[in-house]
Amino acid sequence: MLKTPNPVDVHVGSRVRLRRMTLGMSQERLGRLLGLTFQQIQKYEKGANRIGASRLFAISRVLDAPIQFFFDELPDEAAAGLAKDAPKRKAEQPGDIRVADYVATAEGLELNRSFHRITDQATRRHLAELVRSVAGES
Repeated sequence: MLKTPNPVDVHVGSRVRLRRMTLGMSQERLGRLLGLTFQQIQKYEKGANRIGASRLFAISRVLDAPIQFFFDELPDEAAAGLAKDAPKRKAEQPGDIRVADYVATAEGLELNRSFHRITDQATRRHLAELVRSVAGES
């Protein structure tokens, strides 16, 4: 019988992948820095293997990201039943996309890397305004 990965483990793994890719780091390099094989990193990123607390702490240090980063944008359905008294987040509207889902694409990564190479803050601000305008947002 195949065991399906826990949705929280899948989400945390996808956030590890997002951060690793944003830094331009390979699975092999991350594994080497953590004393793991790249195959183990693959399993973590797919949610096939659960990341323990001490390992997540080490990953957060290597990837220079706070622990909370790996839980940001956790879908409500993934957290269902984990904390019954936790405050509910605003439901997504049709057409909403998760930033992490877009940034994890090749196009999103390229856009993000290029944007961060722009050193002039005014230029970055004007570019962001241009994108909002083209998207029809005020």
